[in-house]
Amino acid sequence: MSRIDAFIKSDGMPAIPPKDFYIGWDVGQAADYSALCVLERHGQGYLVKHLERRPLDEAYPKQVEHLFGMWFRKPLREANKLLAIDYTGVGRPVYDLVLDRGIGPVVGISITGGDSVTWQDDRKRARVPKRDLVSLLQVFAQNNRLKVAQNLKYGPVLAQELQSFKVKIDSRTAHDSYGSWREGEHDDLILSLACGLWAAENHNTKPFVFRGIRHGGRGW
Repeated sequence: MSRIDAFIKSDGMPAIPPKDFYIGWDVGQAADYSALCVLERHGQGYLVKHLERRPLDEAYPKQVEHLFGMWFRKPLREANKLLAIDYTGVGRPVYDLVLDRGIGPVVGISITGGDSVTWQDDRKRARVPKRDLVSLLQVFAQNNRLKVAQNLKYGPVLAQELQSFKVKIDSRTAHDSYGSWREGEHDDLILSLACGLWAAENHNTKPFVFRGIRHGGRGW
């Protein structure tokens, strides 16, 4: 079957190609929220379709079951989708729970202070410098290729996290430090967004040009 034939229904009418979704999951620890961010690819950019925080102290198996329910119902059920989990710390056992539950494809992202990305386990896991995650967010924030659905409960919270998230460069050492990254403030939403964006742009070979964050469209 040719690629064109694959998008022709039995009645001869063109079928609608499946949508592409990228789900970022920041797995919170005891005093931190777990957050999920669902991105939908829109042409040359993305739309944040869904944002949520899980209750504090919610058991990880219960969180996995919640994700399982999302994964196999519309709009994700029939879509092309990829899950990106913050593999740092408690994310490691949760990553295993996700695989055992049959959710996938999934990539585990270990956030490091290094200078280069290292892929592991046949591109199922990656060690990613904080700088890479932050620079991607900066490019989005400064241009116009990321939209946030207007009706999201946590949309304003994400906007506040983005506003308070800052990078400072020490001119003497060229060392970058990151404010509000698991240092006293909740930044779970921005981290789930960062994981989803990074996976969307690096887990395949499709080049994208980024031009920023703005409101547009509606969530689920």
